[in-house]
Amino acid sequence: MRSLPAKRRSFQFSHWSFMFAEIAVWSFVVLAVTGAVLMVFYDPGMSQVTYDGSYGPLRGLLVSRAFDSTMHLSLEVRGGLLIRQVHHWAALVFVAAVAVQLLRMFLTGAFRRPRTGQWLIWVTLLALGMAAGETGNALPDDLLSGGSLWLMKSVVQSIPVVGTWALSLLFGPDFPGDRVIPVMYGGHLLVAVIMAALLIARELLVRRHGHSRFVASLPARRSVRPTMALATIGMLIILGFGFQIAPIWLYGPATPTQISAGSVPDWYMGFLDGALRIMPGWELTVGDYTLSLAVIVPTLVIPGVFFTALAAYPMAERFLASRRGRRDALGRPKTTGRMARETLAHDLLDRPRETPVKTAVAVAGVTFYGLLWAAAANDQFAHQFQLTVDAVTIFFRYAVLIGPVIAFVITRWICMALQQTDRDVAEHGVETGIIVRSPDGGFHERLAPARREPAITSGR
Repeated sequence: MRSLPAKRRSFQFSHWSFMFAEIAVWSFVVLAVTGAVLMVFYDPGMSQVTYDGSYGPLRGLLVSRAFDSTMHLSLEVRGGLLIRQVHHWAALVFVAAVAVQLLRMFLTGAFRRPRTGQWLIWVTLLALGMAAGETGNALPDDLLSGGSLWLMKSVVQSIPVVGTWALSLLFGPDFPGDRVIPVMYGGHLLVAVIMAALLIARELLVRRHGHSRFVASLPARRSVRPTMALATIGMLIILGFGFQIAPIWLYGPATPTQISAGSVPDWYMGFLDGALRIMPGWELTVGDYTLSLAVIVPTLVIPGVFFTALAAYPMAERFLASRRGRRDALGRPKTTGRMARETLAHDLLDRPRETPVKTAVAVAGVTFYGLLWAAAANDQFAHQFQLTVDAVTIFFRYAVLIGPVIAFVITRWICMALQQTDRDVAEHGVETGIIVRSPDGGFHERLAPARREPAITSGR
């Protein structure tokens, strides 16, 4: 298929759902700029020093250089706390924008050729965004991030065969040792560079293949990219200025034998926390190895299956569609030219109601994720509703299995009902609310013909 003309390759905003990619891009720009500033003042060392900064309650304590430099940046460098908080908020917004962008692409079928490469880039960015967030959270070496290191240690140890070897690479001979923060710092920078390269590659693919489009949409607005940049950057500055996040001076320095009370992960890692809480304490012995399924399944199997399914879905759909599309309704084989012409129609985005099974799969996945996310607060549910933690945990164990099935059935039924409504409107017309009297004395409502929106050639 011939690519779109050059004047159509720049960003054009013609539907509200097209803004999520721009939010992700500009959030990453903020991350890159603020991260470069933080690098000037941050020291990833783990050697012990005596804190003598401006925060009185911690003065005189032995802390790591990483914690000391983060405290100095937060409380003594002019604008340092604002930069640090904007960086943290940008990381949260970036992952949220990538997740919603993937959901939008899935619901509208924007992952099909020739945009499968863009879909794979967004899937990779979601995984890398989570990895960057976790490595970045460990860098201050405060009591909250120290608790995360215990979880990392447990996950790495549970990996069969190579777990012990990977643990020694990450922490060294002892826990927490003096190696993990420098390793996390290097990994954080490496992930950021890869993410930047992927975003550049995605921009080049958009310019090469053009934009997908809805059959009917608003007129394109070419000047929206600067507006989206200003809106995203401005909102992140407001969040960093007005909403406190990660106050490490309240947590204190990391201590291997302690953990901060009420500590919770960032929102995008909540589903892993919930999976860990509701997973039964199963173990499996294979030869000389004991596999802790209570750790492996929530932290390795579930994310692995999730990202593999996301990456493989376009190929699986294309394979199934090719199997179904080789013959027409009369059972006759289609020619290669006819199949190629039908493939061109994939440039149009789907309305979610037009693909009820795919839409139902998306809602079922969101339901599964949401229930795991809610399960991360099983203790809070038990406290608020005066239940036992065991009762709430058992409820979520059944809910994560039954809930997605119910969501799938209901969503598919709603989509089918909406399709039937569209067919009725196309056949009979649109109700106008105008009652007219016929010559024989009867009354009926005047119906207007269904208006067909003209196709446009812009979109995201």
